[in-house]
Amino acid sequence: MTPSAQATASDTVLRELLDLLKLEKIEETIFRGRSQDLGFGNIFGGQVLGQSLSAASQTVDPTRSVHSLHGYFLWPGDPTLPIVYSVDCIRDGKSFTTRRVVAIQNGRPIFSMAASFHLREPGFEHRADMPPAPDPEGLMSELEMARMIKDKIPEPLRTKLTCDRPIEIRRVNPVNPFKPDKRPPHHQTWFRSVGPLPDDPAVHTYLLAYASDFNLATTSLLPHAHTFFEPKMQVASMDHAIWFHRDFRVDDWLLYAMESPSASHGLGMNRGMVFTKDGLLVATMAQESLIRYRP
Repeated sequence: MTPSAQATASDTVLRELLDLLKLEKIEETIFRGRSQDLGFGNIFGGQVLGQSLSAASQTVDPTRSVHSLHGYFLWPGDPTLPIVYSVDCIRDGKSFTTRRVVAIQNGRPIFSMAASFHLREPGFEHRADMPPAPDPEGLMSELEMARMIKDKIPEPLRTKLTCDRPIEIRRVNPVNPFKPDKRPPHHQTWFRSVGPLPDDPAVHTYLLAYASDFNLATTSLLPHAHTFFEPKMQVASMDHAIWFHRDFRVDDWLLYAMESPSASHGLGMNRGMVFTKDGLLVATMAQESLIRYRP
């Protein structure tokens, strides 16, 4: 593929993702979103996270920005069907606004989320330091690595993992998905959109919510030398929380530093911090995932 054709393909998939997160407004607090099939059999959790945040944000005064969200994945979604998002306007206070969102498919809730929005105000300031990490420019992208081992990837994942993607991800010290080794339960990825994004800060929060579900659940598999590629592994996000600390742009490189402090009873606990390239902490994530091995 020529560079110009590659750029055109990248622009197309990024535009499709932005349209996916925009949603169709049906009523004042009811929205409908399309689904995308990433080859997992179910709807990608990041899609529901991003769309739920988009639905909630569209009912909030734009002077207030999201500072936290907490969501639960209730049922696997069908990627061939749209999703209806119902927003409950719980509270509109002087400084904080609270929304509850329920994602509905086939007449039942598949995801629920509470989100809090805040009118920015001055206050105390401190932050964690960014851990050491190599620059993203010297790393290979996940897409490039997937295309190198294309023949080994099972269908239908093969087509989905080797096509153009709207978010470019570059792993630090990547794992061989077909011959994993035991490692400490932490790893890092760099990510950014494949093209420029609108200046609307809300759009960047939707995209960060979307991207935050990539690689987080599998962090708890690292000490056990297993990957989600294995037919006997069942891996799924159970819940997901994000705290947004500072402004950022998803079309600039962001470092996602992930760790898993615990795994037990088929569940893995994972945490992540997102930094700008110059070391500013902009968001924190926490997620518990199902990591069920069926020998």
